Formats: sequence, C-alpha cells, structure tokens
Amino acid sequence: MWFDAHNHMHDPLLHGVPGVVEEIRRAGISRCVVNATSEHDWSDVARLARNHPDLVIPAFGIHPWNSHWPQNGWLDRLHGLLLEFPHSGIGECGVDGWVATPAMETQIPVFLAQIRLARDLERPLTIHALQAWDALFRSFAEQPPPPRFLIHSFAGSWDVAERLRKLGAFFGFSGHFLHPGKHKVRDVFRRLPADRIVLETDAPYMTPPLPWQAVRLPEQRNHPANLPLIGEELARILGMPSAKLAEITQANARACFVF
Repeated sequence: MWFDAHNHMHDPLLHGVPGVVEEIRRAGISRCVVNATSEHDWSDVARLARNHPDLVIPAFGIHPWNSHWPQNGWLDRLHGLLLEFPHSGIGECGVDGWVATPAMETQIPVFLAQIRLARDLERPLTIHALQAWDALFRSFAEQPPPPRFLIHSFAGSWDVAERLRKLGAFFGFSGHFLHPGKHKVRDVFRRLPADRIVLETDAPYMTPPLPWQAVRLPEQRNHPANLPLIGEELARILGMPSAKLAEITQANARACFVF
C-alpha cells in the first residue's frame, strides 16, 4: 500500500475527471494528504475529508502565492478549522523566491503565523520552498518549526537537505523528478536516510514523464493514481524492491501525519 503525502485532490483541474477516489483506491493508495492553498478552498478540502475519512488527511493553509489574499481574522478561522479536524495538518504554506508577487515581505509574516500555529497545536506542517532557502532558514530562526514537517517536492542541495534533516524534516519525492533534467535531485534522494523520504504526487501538478503516468489526463495534468509507478521508479533508483519502498515511505508518512 502506498501513501501520497501531498496532493490537491480538490483542485478544479480534477473536477470532471471520473472516479478519482475510486482510481486512487484501485491503485493501492491507502492515504492521501490533501492540501489547501488559500482560505477559498479550505471548505473543499474539508468536504473531501468528511466524505472519505479513511483516505483523506486534510491540511489547511495559505500558499505563499496567495499570501496577499488573507482577510482579517484568517488566522482565527484557520485555528478553528484545525480544532474541528483534530487530525489535520497545516499546509500548503511556505516561501517562494521564484515569483515576484507577492513579495517576500508579504509572504514571510503569513508563513511565520502558520509555523507558530503548527507548533502551538502540535500539528504537522507542509512547506513549499522554492528558490528561497535563505528566507526559509531566517523564518525558522524567528519561529522554530514543529517537530514534524514535510518539505514538499524537495529540490534543494545536499547541504540544504542536511540542515533541514537536523531540524527533523521529511522530504517529498514527486514524479516531476523523473524528468531527465532532474538527475541532481535524484542524487540527493539517493543520499538521504531512508527514514526521511516520503512519496507525493502534487496532483494535478508536477506530472511525471509519460512512462510513469498510469492515468493520463488532458493538458498533462497529473492524477494521484500515478503514485505507485512513481514509487516503483524511485525504488529502482534507490536500489531496493518497490514493496520495501512502499513500506518505508508509508511508515515515514504516518510518522509525520498520522497521530
């Protein structure tokens, strides 16, 4: 059985795709962490969690790209939603230096508030960090991360990985890293301790190359049911049986998200 540590199953890009949940179950995926990205989709993630409590672990947060949108009282509303779903995490949140807007000065206060809330409520935190490692570590210096956190689709260097590992990070491997140009990322995952690696799809985003698309969607959208093929290829890269990697990554994801 496989565990998808990060997807956006509620995303409108998957609306109209028939039988998404059924396809996920047929693929042998036991749990999914479904991440919101703004207050606008918290209710969509909550609905999935209510309808499929044995499959969906909800995560509610504000993505750095949406950090200029929060309305007054957003943090109190997030706090209330987390109490309503006592097994939920906080995410997707973080910092992004790839985009010019919103500026880092806007992103960081929203991120810091979510770090603090995750620590106060002892919830796992899912972090997006893109071309922003300095900003991430500055944020951690001001607000230490909670004991359990995932760096989603980690694409940093080995030195960055080591700094994060010492803080307790788990590292998400997505199918996007199977593209030929991502060999440096794969090399880092070869060096990571096996007990820190989790698998994710980020569906409907971060689509793997065609050979690892069990379910092909229009416009190169990613399907969560692609996870087993992604896991099988990562197992080959790491030199272990796929069943062993499924066991390890599920245990790691449960250690991070299930409590």
